Amino acid sequence: MSIVSITQINVLDNPTHFANPYQFEITFECIAPLAADLEWKIIYVGSANSNAHDQVLESIMVGPVPVGVNKFVFQADAPKPELIPHNDIVGVTVILITCSYLEKEFVRIGYYVNNEYLDEELRENPPEQIAYDKLYRSILAEKPRVTRFPINW
Repeated sequence: MSIVSITQINVLDNPTHFANPYQFEITFECIAPLAADLEWKIIYVGSANSNAHDQVLESIMVGPVPVGVNKFVFQADAPKPELIPHNDIVGVTVILITCSYLEKEFVRIGYYVNNEYLDEELRENPPEQIAYDKLYRSILAEKPRVTRFPINW
C-alpha cells in the first residue's frame, strides 16, 4: 500500500501558447510520516520514436511532508524546441508528472498534449519553418493515464 496518494491534479493555464510554462496544481495525501523528501518531475516526451528527445522540464524536492492533505503548484518552463525533432513539434505528444521516494518512482501521470496552430490556414498549410509565435498547446486534462509502482516505503 502506498503511503502517498495523489488525490487531484488541476492543469492550469490550459490551453495556452506553446512557449508558456506548464502549471499543475497537485493535491496529495500522506498517511504516515516520511523520513525523506518526495522528488517530483515534469517530463516532456519529445518523440514517440526515442526517449533520447525527452526533456526533464523541472525537478523539485518537496518536504518535509506532513501527514495529511498537501497541495502545491508545480511549474516548469516549456520544452526547448531545438531539442525536439522538427517533425514531432506540431501534433500530439505526452507530458509526464512523476513522483519518487528515495529514488524509487511510485507514480507516473501522463497527459496527451496537442501542439497545433489555432489559425485554420496554418493548420491546413503548415509553414516549413515552424511559427512558434502562433503555436498553441492543449493538454487533455480530463483523461490522465496513471501508473503506480509498488515500492518499499
